[in-house]
Amino acid sequence: MQPDLLGLEITKGELKRLTGVKPELFLLPSMMENREQRFAFLLKEVRETLLLILLITGLIYALITLTIGSQIGWGIILLIIVVIAVVVGRWLWRRFRYPKALIILLNEVDKYHAEVQAVDNLDQQAISENLENNSHDRETIIAALQFVREDLVRGLKIERLLRDNKKSLTDQQDLSVNNLAHLQALQTSNSAGQYPQILNQLLQIDFDVQSQIRKLQQSLP
Repeated sequence: MQPDLLGLEITKGELKRLTGVKPELFLLPSMMENREQRFAFLLKEVRETLLLILLITGLIYALITLTIGSQIGWGIILLIIVVIAVVVGRWLWRRFRYPKALIILLNEVDKYHAEVQAVDNLDQQAISENLENNSHDRETIIAALQFVREDLVRGLKIERLLRDNKKSLTDQQDLSVNNLAHLQALQTSNSAGQYPQILNQLLQIDFDVQSQIRKLQQSLP
């Protein structure tokens, strides 16, 4: 990957710093299309859930055994109850701990990274096939990626601020601007190739981010 593209990625460490949560906690809609990501997430969830079930069941059953003696029937009933409680509990915990707005924004980050990867694929294709890359279109896309990155970071900061403090954003002047107009100015209809498609996708991502930010602001009392 070219150095200018590497600098445009939003790393997991940066995401954790911006949101206060680990991105790998969520199975995002965009991840559902990636078999490896989907399998890795589900495997981790199954492993963690089984560990919790065994730990809780073992502790409670040990107490039951010490109190009334070993009871296989009680053990089976206990296991069923714990399985239901752990699965439902983890689902409810995620739902109430992490707002829908955060999930949406993280999903947009995933889409953004897909476009970064698309540009990298074009770079690799140009190198492997000795093709002449359209430097002007590529520079336009790099600028567009930078604009979208800034708006994504801004959106995540706003969501974190409102989630943690529930304060108005009027005193946060740097969070009240957006790059949608700049992106629209970059859009050209006479270019050929895949770059215009990537730019259109970036415009849609930024539009969705701005829409989510407006919803966040409207939720303020």
